[in-house]
Amino acid sequence: METSRVQQRIWDIGTDIGGTFTDIIAVRPGSDETRIAKVPSRPDAPVRAMLEALAAVGLGQADVRRFVHGTTRITNALVEGRLPKVALVATAGFEDVLEIGRYRRQELYRLDLPPKAPPLVPAALCFGVQERLDHTGAVLKPLEEAEIQRLLVWLRASGAQSVAISLLHSYANPVHEKLLAERLRDVVPHVCVSHEINPEAREYERTSSTAFNAAAMPIAVEYLTELEEKLPIGAGLQVFHSAGAMVPVPAVKLRPLVMAASGPAAGVSASARLARDLGRPRVLTFDMGGTTTDVCLIVDGVAEMTDTRMIGGRPLRQPMLAVHSIGAGGGSIVKLGPGGLSVGPESAGSEPGPACYGRGGLAPTITDANAVLGYLDPDAKLGDTISLDVDAARAVIAPIAAELKLGLTETALGIIRVANAAMARALRRVTVERGVDGRDCALLAFGGGGPMHAAGLAEMYGLTEVIVPAASSAFSALGCLTADFSFLQQRTVRLALDGLELAGFATRVAEMASEATSPLIANGVEAAGIEMEHIALMRYAAQSDSLPVPFAIPLDPAGLEAEFHRRHRELFGYATSEPCVIEALRVQARKASTTALARPDVGRPPRPPRSRDCVFPDVGSVATAILPRETLIGIVQGPAIIEDAWSTVIVPPGWQARGDTAGNLFLTRSAA
Repeated sequence: METSRVQQRIWDIGTDIGGTFTDIIAVRPGSDETRIAKVPSRPDAPVRAMLEALAAVGLGQADVRRFVHGTTRITNALVEGRLPKVALVATAGFEDVLEIGRYRRQELYRLDLPPKAPPLVPAALCFGVQERLDHTGAVLKPLEEAEIQRLLVWLRASGAQSVAISLLHSYANPVHEKLLAERLRDVVPHVCVSHEINPEAREYERTSSTAFNAAAMPIAVEYLTELEEKLPIGAGLQVFHSAGAMVPVPAVKLRPLVMAASGPAAGVSASARLARDLGRPRVLTFDMGGTTTDVCLIVDGVAEMTDTRMIGGRPLRQPMLAVHSIGAGGGSIVKLGPGGLSVGPESAGSEPGPACYGRGGLAPTITDANAVLGYLDPDAKLGDTISLDVDAARAVIAPIAAELKLGLTETALGIIRVANAAMARALRRVTVERGVDGRDCALLAFGGGGPMHAAGLAEMYGLTEVIVPAASSAFSALGCLTADFSFLQQRTVRLALDGLELAGFATRVAEMASEATSPLIANGVEAAGIEMEHIALMRYAAQSDSLPVPFAIPLDPAGLEAEFHRRHRELFGYATSEPCVIEALRVQARKASTTALARPDVGRPPRPPRSRDCVFPDVGSVATAILPRETLIGIVQGPAIIEDAWSTVIVPPGWQARGDTAGNLFLTRSAA
């Protein structure tokens, strides 16, 4: 019986738990069989939603060989403040590092708002321990037993569920953090140390990240333990990393921060692979889900990385894909205020959802506007459970229309225009503000709402091509399977480039390479074929921020310096003769994914071509062809709507669409 069960495990599964829907894609390796489904998310029971998604593609637990998922569960808990009691242990005199933070206002011109978010750990739960290291890691004041005992007494009385330990300069020498962690593990269930979470300089960011990780640990451990019990497949159960990697569950339990924004990161990873396959040098990803819209820049098939992201107004520092998110998804609530229409960041979520879902939603949303304009099929069932109620969408938009003294469709068009403007600003954040002309990029649209808004957004931003990939509605779930296997290590080194001791440098890089490779091998990846990527984060000696510069081993210092100057000049318009410093090293182990994907089977026959009236800007109501995506042949002139069971692609007037044999759609202006 056990042999039969093992032989039955032949499917690889990717899932993405969104704010509104949980997407799943199942691939049977060695065949062209691919299945896709979508079920409503369950914020209070995410594991149950994943099992329901598995059943929706006709599979059971015994069929699964590999299960990779991305989720926003940790991010949502951090943003919404639904966190357990966390204590902070810092070097005496630095207990208030989270309270002080950085001297920057979140909103420079909004004096009615608090200047910054409150600290994640209140002052009553911050403890200063008498010890001290200098910036080289040399011990200035030893950590004594009496001080440890004083801490233990305080911690037992605090009632904290987890503790974050972040001592001064521990990135240079973790000796005191290791000692404290060893002694505290019997006192509190969860212990985090900063030299493992973020072994880099910048005291506030390192402490904030460690506190975030400590706060997330109880949630992550409970959630992942339940998942392990329901899907007992050992190393085949994996979580997607926000830096674009797959990580085994035991590692995630210790560092749950790697799950922050893992769902959007999976979509970006799939986009990078598609950009390479299609030969597109510059691509902007446009992932519009039910709660947020996520955008990212991909250059030469590689997505941009960042070191820091703000979550709930507080910094999270770890290497991750540079995804910029805004609160403008299909479920984002529309409001009319003194400044006019606005969308988000509040969302109707999955319960009750937009009014057109017929689940009791009373607030107007972007999805309701799309329903009023005729873009959504009134006879369709979303996630096989949700029937569209267009009359309910009209009813919630009507009060806004009355107050604006506009017609219902005019108001709906205004909502779409405001939403697209917010998304265009997000695109500028990842292009213009980084010295890139976004008009040279192709827009890769996916997620539940991306293909509906893509052409309008491209028109507004000045883009000439939109790509809608096969399996666009579950593209982030697909990214969990098709992304390369990779793991990344980064740490502060602060090495002057002049006089750099090359042998010691090579030894340090080799140690980091071993640390990056080990998790892959432990996760079943064969060592043969693993490639290493080396990045030096460099700055001028008097600068604060650094630039990523690739290098090879053995290191060529002169070549590295020349490349730094070139990149600095390209980004800032100048370079100087000042001494250069390697602030940090980033080493990534990578092995290319071999997962192939055929067109997904949605489990139902395509509907025949038909038409319905839709409303478009500057055109009004017009009979629009509704075409099945599965059988699309040749070039389609707009206006048209291309549908399958899970996605809606709008081809407005003045645009055209064509498909390829892989199921991708390419939208361009008709004049082009």
